[in-house]
Amino acid sequence: MQIQDLPYPDPGVPDARSGPRFLWWLGRNQLGGQLKALAWGLLHFLSVSGLPFCVGLAVQAVVERSGARLALTGGLLLLCGVGVALGDTMLHRAAVTNWITAAARVQQLLARRTAELGSALTRRVAAGEVVAVSTGDVEKIGWFVEAVSRFSAAALTVVAVCVGLLVYQPALGVVVAVGVPVLALAVLPLLPRATRRADTQRDKAGRATELASDTVAGLRVLRGIGGEELFLERYRTASQEVRTAAVRSARMWSLISAIQVLLPGLLMIAVVWRGVHLAREGRIAVGELVTVYSAVMLLTYPLRHFEEIAMAYSFSRPSARRAARVLSLERATESGGSREAGVPDGDLYDPRTGLLAPAGRLTAVVCGDPDAAGVLAERLGGHPAEQTGQDVSALLGGVPLDELPLDSARTAVLVQDKDPVLLSGSLRELLDVPASGSVAAGDALAAAQCGDVLDALVQGSPGTEDPMDARITERGRSLSGGQRQRLALARSLITDPPVLVLDEPTSAVDSHTEARIAEGVRKLRTGRTTVVFTSSPLLLDHADRVVLVHEGEVAAVGLHRDLVHSEPRYRAVVTRETDAETAALAELEELNDMDEMNTLEGIEESA
Repeated sequence: MQIQDLPYPDPGVPDARSGPRFLWWLGRNQLGGQLKALAWGLLHFLSVSGLPFCVGLAVQAVVERSGARLALTGGLLLLCGVGVALGDTMLHRAAVTNWITAAARVQQLLARRTAELGSALTRRVAAGEVVAVSTGDVEKIGWFVEAVSRFSAAALTVVAVCVGLLVYQPALGVVVAVGVPVLALAVLPLLPRATRRADTQRDKAGRATELASDTVAGLRVLRGIGGEELFLERYRTASQEVRTAAVRSARMWSLISAIQVLLPGLLMIAVVWRGVHLAREGRIAVGELVTVYSAVMLLTYPLRHFEEIAMAYSFSRPSARRAARVLSLERATESGGSREAGVPDGDLYDPRTGLLAPAGRLTAVVCGDPDAAGVLAERLGGHPAEQTGQDVSALLGGVPLDELPLDSARTAVLVQDKDPVLLSGSLRELLDVPASGSVAAGDALAAAQCGDVLDALVQGSPGTEDPMDARITERGRSLSGGQRQRLALARSLITDPPVLVLDEPTSAVDSHTEARIAEGVRKLRTGRTTVVFTSSPLLLDHADRVVLVHEGEVAAVGLHRDLVHSEPRYRAVVTRETDAETAALAELEELNDMDEMNTLEGIEESA
């Protein structure tokens, strides 16, 4: 896989049972790139390691006054220099390719999982954690994946140099062969503590990111209630905790780095001390001593990769664990479905509550519990947040939505939740969504009463005359809550799905605008099935059918004007009556009924 070939046609099915298993799966899926980097790494490191032997041969040739051997040594030095340059260049190229392709694979996997889970993702994983995984964690995972091949090449080079020194000069080679493993393994006792500190730093950074994300998302509300200073202080505290954890982690890694500098220095001192004694005794030549000394000095270069791989693993393991956690989340129903692709027609029915939305009609649903309304709306869309083992799937035309392929289910039923997201870009890009083509953008914007929203967008985009080219900031933060709701509603209306489920689409809109929106939606969705979760009398009065869902079951069905007089529970939700007021009205109705009965009895006695 080359960078120009990205994205992957299929990123594969990850092993998300744990962080290490996920890292192992990534490495196996990039085996070709790993072997390529390993080959170039061996060329580079072996060429670097060959330089001391060439230097030793050159010194010995000068001592022996041999011009032929000096010329041969010069040729070997030139060959090693070419190997060093070529190997380093291609190793860097292969390593960066491995890094980017690994990161791209993880990002594709996360994007695919996000698309499959939909709004259920943020109910099971904090939004800040998803952001952290898809940004910083992806880079750390890619770092470890590409570092493995360089570490493998360095380890093989160290083994080859130690064996070569044992053969070349056994008296000094033994010292090197014993000392190098000590250098490589000396930091192992410190790695668990360093890893724990890295984990702590990552967890605190994730919480700080989540807090910052939540604070920015609710900044308008916080300013309204004067709570921005409180949350700012919380973020300051979380930020200081991250700083403290980072300093503690850096101290441990600085200790590991110091050991990696100190021990090679001690090894070189031992080699020089032993070599001088052997040279005085005439057991080794000067050129051999120079060769061994230079080899030990250059061994510090590949040995650095032992520290890097330890650091990369320590930082990538918590990142991989977080990514594996997100990737292990499963949709309550299979994405592939057990039925053939297709969009069924007919009534929408929820067997758990008994809710029925007749085809081609506008059905309003009243729930006393907003959370229950959100769960019911998701279930009507064919993607419940969790699987309970019961038959919870909604039926469209008698076909269970969870048996349809995910694409077919989402084509058939579109759910707009109570907090829709507006992506940054132009209004034209925002409204460029998969649609039937039957509803024009202008008609949808008019039905959603977006006239003032268009004016505000044009004023906020200097030099723009066409509202469709006006820019929308990230998540529409420059717009009010009601303006964001109306743009989201227009986007849903343009899609024109066979079944549209709206969860509190006008909760942030004033009553006059809400009345016009109710009329506009009713006209634009004529002949289409529409379900609106609301407690607004203005919307309820335009519905063909109103359903009261109480304690998870349908409690009453009728028209708004009838239910508000005949059903106390419905009236309590719609008119915001308190329990005392409801009890008083019920008692008054009971007294009226008794008065009517007494009157009838008096008439009968008189007759």
